[in-house]
Amino acid sequence: MKTVLLIEDDTVLRENTAELLELSKYKVISASNGRVGVNMAKKHLPDIIVCDIMMPELDGYGVLDILSKNQNTKFIPFIFLSAKTEHEDVRKGMNMGADDYLTKPFSEDELITAIESRLAKVSILQELKKSQKQQAIQPNESELKSLNDLKNFFDDYGHEFSFNAQDIVYREGDHSNYIYLIAKGAVKCYQINELGKELATALYKEDDLFGYNSFTQNIPHKETATAIEDTKLVGISIIEFKEVLNQNHEVAIALLELLADNLSEVKDELVQMAYSSVNKKTAATILKFAEKINRKPNDPIKISRNDLASVAGIAPETLIRTLAIFKKEGIIKADGRNIKVIDIERLKIVN
Repeated sequence: MKTVLLIEDDTVLRENTAELLELSKYKVISASNGRVGVNMAKKHLPDIIVCDIMMPELDGYGVLDILSKNQNTKFIPFIFLSAKTEHEDVRKGMNMGADDYLTKPFSEDELITAIESRLAKVSILQELKKSQKQQAIQPNESELKSLNDLKNFFDDYGHEFSFNAQDIVYREGDHSNYIYLIAKGAVKCYQINELGKELATALYKEDDLFGYNSFTQNIPHKETATAIEDTKLVGISIIEFKEVLNQNHEVAIALLELLADNLSEVKDELVQMAYSSVNKKTAATILKFAEKINRKPNDPIKISRNDLASVAGIAPETLIRTLAIFKKEGIIKADGRNIKVIDIERLKIVN
């Protein structure tokens, strides 16, 4: 029988939820506030924790923060209960490392399904880890050997996230509990300097990995990530990702090669920003957005001029003047926010 730790300050809701879980053949231990819940988690080591967010003495965020730093409790699946429906509150919990969330009021089916799916995922990962240890001496056909294998692992075992265009995936300073694979859409990363100016640091397209400041620690993000268009992500927690790397050394090597390639690209871009003309910077940036966002380079690029200027490293006013030149020369068409490349070969050779 699996044990559920239920942390909820509302007496009626706590008792009703505990009864539902017991009828579904779970052993339930309850706590009336976050402080008591932390102590009970350390004492009983439940199979899963269901925790309210807004509570006296210690809220749900505080409970998760403490338990995620404890060696004995950091792997226990954690589900938030929240009366809040705002994306920011949900996203904060997920960025801290929660496995799932339920919005009050929730149905019995929603509660049981969430618990069963989290427990099933833990069971699958434990079986996978056990199997890998048993077969460590022999060649393992199921071992992850490439970035493609790693991305398939994300698809099979990752947590799904959906964002609308302009939604924030994570903010600078949030802890990097997840590494993401873009299943659909595109993401822009940026920093805000002391003058309040946005400086784009990276663009990521479908099938790209991002969000990694470290592959082993949940250190704070040094940039903000925003969905450029409607985007679907698949995330693997830092804890799970570390286990994957420990068991699949060829994937670790492939990641090092990816990082080396990314570093080389960054150096090339810095040289271009330092020495290229404004026209060439603008042309290269348009091509970069086309590559990251569109399946076909000459499809319309639905992106703001501020984003283009930020990535190119030039002022928005300068960008607008340059776009006007490109439009006059028949290289692009511009209609509102949309930019369409008319002559991609001429754009590639702009000086």
